[in-house]
Amino acid sequence: MAPDADKLRQRKPTQEDSAATEPTDKISTLKGLGGTEIAIDGVIYDIKDFDHPGGESILIFGGNDVTIQYNMIHPYHTSKHLEKMKRVGKIPDYSSERHAIGYLLTPMFPPPRSVRYKFDTPFEREIKKEVFKIVRRGREFGTWGWHIRAVFYVSLFFGLQYLWMTAPTSITLAIFYGVSQAFIGLNVQHDANHGAASRKPWVNNLYGLGADFIGGSKWLWMEQHWTHHTYTNHNDKDPDALGAEPMLLFNDYAPDHPKRSFIHRFQAFYYLFILAGYWISTVFNPQVLDLRHSGALAVGIQMDNDYVKKSRKYAIFLRLVYIYCNIVAPLVNSNGGSVMQVLGHILVMSIAESLALSVLFALSHNFEHADRDPTYEARQTGEPVCWYKSQVETSCTYGGHMSGWLTGGLNFQVEHHLFPRMCSGWYPYIAPTVREVCKKHGVKYAYYPWVHQNLISTVKYLHQAGTGSNWQDGNPYTGKL
Repeated sequence: MAPDADKLRQRKPTQEDSAATEPTDKISTLKGLGGTEIAIDGVIYDIKDFDHPGGESILIFGGNDVTIQYNMIHPYHTSKHLEKMKRVGKIPDYSSERHAIGYLLTPMFPPPRSVRYKFDTPFEREIKKEVFKIVRRGREFGTWGWHIRAVFYVSLFFGLQYLWMTAPTSITLAIFYGVSQAFIGLNVQHDANHGAASRKPWVNNLYGLGADFIGGSKWLWMEQHWTHHTYTNHNDKDPDALGAEPMLLFNDYAPDHPKRSFIHRFQAFYYLFILAGYWISTVFNPQVLDLRHSGALAVGIQMDNDYVKKSRKYAIFLRLVYIYCNIVAPLVNSNGGSVMQVLGHILVMSIAESLALSVLFALSHNFEHADRDPTYEARQTGEPVCWYKSQVETSCTYGGHMSGWLTGGLNFQVEHHLFPRMCSGWYPYIAPTVREVCKKHGVKYAYYPWVHQNLISTVKYLHQAGTGSNWQDGNPYTGKL
């Protein structure tokens, strides 16, 4: 759902809005949603003319059921929020249709036996109540410290980019420039594309373009990342868990699963080499041409709306600019240097950025004793599992303030998945409270004091996932072993 979405509560409905929220006779299915229509709890809303405080980026999910995204982004949700949008119809037999395509339900509908997740649990209510005592409503956006760090990382990036384009390249410059791009991805664009950098949409949109300035795409990123947040470590719906297949298995499949092969037994030894190719796979990803992320598409997200189509030309233009600045310009301005040498430096730069980003990303949800199948119990018993609980038990946190300054708060992955619309600058302050509430409710909270401890755990997990050793005594994700 949209950046700055929880500010719906601050917008007063107009007379036209009040009339527009009245139900109509339109009956539809999820497949029949229009490009500016969204479904929330079985009710269809048209957001084409909705003056959303988060800006037009909410249109990226037009044509989809966004119930789970809506719940994630609106921690202060009440029924009054939805009354401000234009209601145009409803979806019949909503619960069973939602299950058929793998979406989630909220407490507004009685959960059938097949539902996977639930909201408004005692754990969710208490963790919100305690955290909101620390971060008051309206203060969850970027702190002064965060904005100072963002300006520093942006300045560092453009300074090194100027040298990269105009001065002779070198291995040292390639490493520093690659890492500076990773800093943008970790510290700037991530908060912005979560709508957490500022309450002003134009600030989030501007910082969010950092994804394009480091070789990615903010639109593809939003399609993938919000799907990842929706289905974290889900056995077949988390695009982050599936993205490295078939070379790497982040999912701990059963020993006889067809996705397993002999090579995976050694993935703990070669996974860094695979992650080192992240830059190449991103910069030359043809999905930038149509902005339809394959991971989100596989889950059933529709990405053919007018907003996505309109954004394609900007995404392609920014990708061409990136290729010129980072590949063409260094070759043209090599000042008589060897073409192969410059290409070698470009490769070093790409590896530096790739490892600085992907190694840290890999730590977040791939570690010993992580819940790699959070909906197993729901599938077996029909009893839904707490979505907030699943976010904690599929994520981990390491380090403290210093790690947060370098990683954009992504070391506080538990806190981030619980409160994805909160600026990362707040996570060190809420982490102790989150741990206390988790302990009270018997929710497993994984914490590593040092990043190298998390890295060791990740390598061990990758070996276990590759060999299937966790399954020696039966399914390790039943909650009973």
